[in-house]
Amino acid sequence: MNYSKDIEKCIEYIEENIKENLTAGQIAAVAGYSPYHFCRVFSLCREMSVMEYVRSRKLSLAAVDLFKGRSVTDIALDYGFETHGGFTKAFRKVYGYPPSQYAVRMAGYLQDVPKFKIGGYIMNPVIVSKPAFKVAGYGIETNVVGGNYTKDIASFWIHYEGENLESKMYDILNPPRHGEVGLCVPSFDSGNATYLLGVIVDDFSRVTPDMLTAEVPEAEYAVFTTPPVDTSGGSEQEDFVQVIKSTWKYIFEEWFKDSGYVYDEGKLNIEFYDERCHSRVDTVMEIYIPVRVRAGK
Repeated sequence: MNYSKDIEKCIEYIEENIKENLTAGQIAAVAGYSPYHFCRVFSLCREMSVMEYVRSRKLSLAAVDLFKGRSVTDIALDYGFETHGGFTKAFRKVYGYPPSQYAVRMAGYLQDVPKFKIGGYIMNPVIVSKPAFKVAGYGIETNVVGGNYTKDIASFWIHYEGENLESKMYDILNPPRHGEVGLCVPSFDSGNATYLLGVIVDDFSRVTPDMLTAEVPEAEYAVFTTPPVDTSGGSEQEDFVQVIKSTWKYIFEEWFKDSGYVYDEGKLNIEFYDERCHSRVDTVMEIYIPVRVRAGK
């Protein structure tokens, strides 16, 4: 028997009533099944229990609300968590960080992002293990809590391109391979962060006083390649920017919830730009998300 239509109907019901205190019995009634039979069918079709799915969706939507400036307490109550502590514990289990630290870590990636139409492009990441490495380049110190993060990064990119810092960086550092690495290194105790756009180097011996450095720890990553965009004419760069933002949005609103992975605590996200993102008809870049297998998987 094909249960897919009934399961999809129940998922639509969950989405429409996600802020309610849903029970397996209520959801099963939508499909006309007994709770016992429905729970078995749902687990077989979705590879998780129905209430695990409900909680996962609540946390995913709660993560989005964090970027709208809502308080953790209000979000917890809105999505049916009885206490701030209970919500924080559940959130950390899925995303690897307590809500406040997660919001700081992802500031600038998901705020005010218009939904760029991905089309039929399928986001299937490659899981890779990467040893520790060093990055040196140019960057800025910014405050993510004060709300200036996005503007600061935009201003830095204008300066980076206007001063031709990319060529200067390659000339001085002479890295072993081509490719720029974008890092945001948060300092959770102050709300500040360092944004660094640099190259991978063997050591810091060539670093000049106006440069910044970072040591990226060993980690396992889910590597996403953005959908290709035609930037060969030079006027479509904004489309590329929106595709990058929408890819981040997809990862944290859609991919994580069914992936079997959680954020690897204490590791860094990486944006990687190489020759594939320079004025091509198929411009792409890569996003590295540090992950670890979700407990119980």
